[in-house]
Parts: sequence; C-alpha cells; structure tokens
Amino acid sequence: MIVFDLTCGHGHRFEGWFASADDFERQSKAVLVRCPVCDDSSVARLPSAKVHVGRATIDAPSPDQETEKAESAITGVPNELVRKLREIVRNTENVGTRFPEEARKIHYEEVPSRPIRGQASKDEADALRDEGIDFTTLPPILTRDQH
Repeated sequence: MIVFDLTCGHGHRFEGWFASADDFERQSKAVLVRCPVCDDSSVARLPSAKVHVGRATIDAPSPDQETEKAESAITGVPNELVRKLREIVRNTENVGTRFPEEARKIHYEEVPSRPIRGQASKDEADALRDEGIDFTTLPPILTRDQH
C-alpha cells in the first residue's frame, strides 16, 4: 500500500491509500477519488516526505489493531470517536442512489422521518441544499464495509 497526501480544489488536505501510483491515477481518472470533506473530485497529489520502512516483528499486530492504526492515520480522529460514528452510520438506512428522492420525501413529510444515507451527485446535493434540506457528506472511512 502507498499513502499519498492529497488535496482537493477547495484546499482540504487528506490522505489516500492506494495499491500503487498507477492505481491512484486509474481511480482519479474514473472520478473515484473524492474529498471526504466536500466531495470534490478535483483531487491532486501533494509532495510527501513520509518514508515507511518495514521490518519483521515477532508479535505481529492483529487485524483489528492494523485497522485501528489505519483509521487513526487516515482520519486524524481518535479511534473511539470513529467507532461511535460508525455505530451511528450503522443505524441509518442505506437508500443508495435514491438519496435525493428519499431526503425530499422526508423533508416534505411525504413519508415518516427516519435516518438515511446514500449517494448524490454534486448537482443533486446542490439542489437539496437550495431547497433547504439539511444533510452532510460522510467520509468513506465511516461508510465502507466492515468485515
């Protein structure tokens, strides 16, 4: 894995983990790399002086320890807070690409209120904001599948 320092067109800085530099390029061209703060797809690599040197250890960390270490490094947020936020996300209904439609139905009281999450394009998100519908973008670290 390679960790790249990234920035979006709005100046938000964050890290991204990729299998290789080519993998980053491929994902960027496919508009899969997005800012976790504002969802901007205009993402560029920043120069990085980080050097990771691997060495063998007798007591290898458990997968849970590796996940926690990766989460902390990626988000810069304490692991306990990430766990609590994930619990909140688990208690939402994933409506996928129907998010704009479902958010409107809830906002205009056409259906009972419930916590939802899903995907919306930038244009759809802008339209929801213009209508006064409150929502937030979740960083991928909170919504990826937990196995």
